[in-house]
Amino acid sequence: MQLPVFVVDAFTVESFRGNPAAVCLLENELDEETHQKIAREMNLSETAFIRKLHPTDNFTQSSCFGLRWFTPATEVPLCGHATLASSAVLFHKIKNVNKSITFLTLSGELKARQADEGIVMDLPLYPTYPKAHEEVQDLIQVLGTVRVQDIHYSPDTRKLLVRLDDSYGRTEAPATPQGLSQGETSPDSYWSQQLGKKEMRAFQCSCRGGEMKISLRDGGRVDITGQTALVLEGNLTI
Repeated sequence: MQLPVFVVDAFTVESFRGNPAAVCLLENELDEETHQKIAREMNLSETAFIRKLHPTDNFTQSSCFGLRWFTPATEVPLCGHATLASSAVLFHKIKNVNKSITFLTLSGELKARQADEGIVMDLPLYPTYPKAHEEVQDLIQVLGTVRVQDIHYSPDTRKLLVRLDDSYGRTEAPATPQGLSQGETSPDSYWSQQLGKKEMRAFQCSCRGGEMKISLRDGGRVDITGQTALVLEGNLTI
């Protein structure tokens, strides 16, 4: 059996920048072991699996699909950049005719729509709460001479958000050995409170970079807008 597979760089318009994710299109559901083997073979931070929900569905006309994300080690409940990559495959490569697509996921219904600035994802917003420095003293010591300005915790994602001195920027540290991408919206909540803004632009301070537009909405949701670059397409034989 052959499965269509793509590699998409998210939050960028240039190949080899942004966040890479693999995307597989599934005509039928696969067993858990096969999902995991494929993710391990792709060997990216996340591999997304888009599946049809009904036998009569097709990737060009249907507007609702199942979506799962796997790291090389385990399934994760949410991955923002792999959701953007999945949406880009459907909209730009498969030429899905709908303006908006709904994904059924472990984190509930996620929507993606096309816009002038890219693809807009409707994701859950995970709030963060202050954390006493004494509770994470070991982490602070690991940072050495870098001054820690603030520490917040997201109970929904079980992630720590560590704000460093502004001359160093910020970073996130996982509280559990899971993909960092599932905590992507926690910084949105934090910085909205700090800056008093609901509309922001963010730049990813990494060697690959990445840019996104963030818009907080009522009801605990956030719109994240980003662009993508398709860098690889082919078939996976299983």
